[in-house]
Amino acid sequence: MPDSVKITFKQTFKKKFIAGLFVLIPITVTLSVLIWFFRIIDGLLGQFYDNLLGFHTAGLGFVTIILLIFLAGTISTNVFGKKVLTLVEKWLLHIPVVKGIYTPIKQMVDAFSPENKSAFKKFVIVEYPRTGVYSFGFLTKECCLKPAGDSEICLKAVYIPTNNLYLGAVALFKENEVFYTKLTVDEGIKIILSGGIVTPDYLAESPPLDKEGSYK
Repeated sequence: MPDSVKITFKQTFKKKFIAGLFVLIPITVTLSVLIWFFRIIDGLLGQFYDNLLGFHTAGLGFVTIILLIFLAGTISTNVFGKKVLTLVEKWLLHIPVVKGIYTPIKQMVDAFSPENKSAFKKFVIVEYPRTGVYSFGFLTKECCLKPAGDSEICLKAVYIPTNNLYLGAVALFKENEVFYTKLTVDEGIKIILSGGIVTPDYLAESPPLDKEGSYK
């Protein structure tokens, strides 16, 4: 076989092999995560059914957990269920150790809940952690300072993820220091979780929000 043919074959094989890796790696990792998640969830009640039935049935624990989550969601979205959950929550908050664990977890989950319209208001860009360095963040609230004998200063509270999404810093900025993007909060979350890979090539500016959370 001529050398030119060998070189062409090696280049083609290398190119196709690398292309195959880029196709299979995400699929393999995704399937592995799904299988791991399935086994973890199924194992929560799997042993209970094993002891009850006397034999193992894969997936029975997983289906039960899914049904329990659906049932909890159904209960939490009706008036009677909300009252029951409120009473349970009040009871949990009266237990010292449980309160210290439950409260921060509940607050974190509520912050990222799609039904919480008051958590993340806008996906913004701010100059942080130093001059010349810009970071993505989520506008959460406005607070005003009233120095003694001085005029009121209103600042924007921005949550800036520093470790994926669930860990970050809260910094306060003046109105003119916040760049409001036209991206939705959901689109902003996707950008953070992707490590910035899905960031659009161009970011358009949108009007700032008023105190009620509406566009000016």
